[in-house]
Amino acid sequence: MWYLVLKLVHVLAAIAAVGANITYAVWIRQGSHDPPTLSFALKGIKLIDDRMANPAYGLLLVTGIGMALVGQIPVTTPWLLSALVLYVAAVLLGLLGYTPLLKKQIKVLENGRPDSAEYGALAGRGMVLGIALGVLTLAIVILMVVKPTLWG
Repeated sequence: MWYLVLKLVHVLAAIAAVGANITYAVWIRQGSHDPPTLSFALKGIKLIDDRMANPAYGLLLVTGIGMALVGQIPVTTPWLLSALVLYVAAVLLGLLGYTPLLKKQIKVLENGRPDSAEYGALAGRGMVLGIALGVLTLAIVILMVVKPTLWG
């Protein structure tokens, strides 16, 4: 029974985290097409990231480890170990790359214009980091759902 409770919370946290992240591209695109709302869009992304997505990713780790313990799934199981390595990479990229970049984008917008060269460079880096984080997250979801035999 505990396994199923953990699994339910795990799936709900995944929906919240990944679902929130998917909306970021829409927020940024809308803000880019309507420059006066771009700062609001980026601040909205930061709020959702800080208060919903990132806590949900933390809950994913806790419930995932809980399921592995309750279900007696060794952490060295190839699909699980691979997902954990990708998770650590995504967390580091998010904390050390995307979050500080987002803060800087907001600051530059508050002190300048969205058509400035500085903001353009930051937005370009943000897009690259966003795509990288999306690829990592998609790979983790695939590993969690498919549970492929990676090595033997």
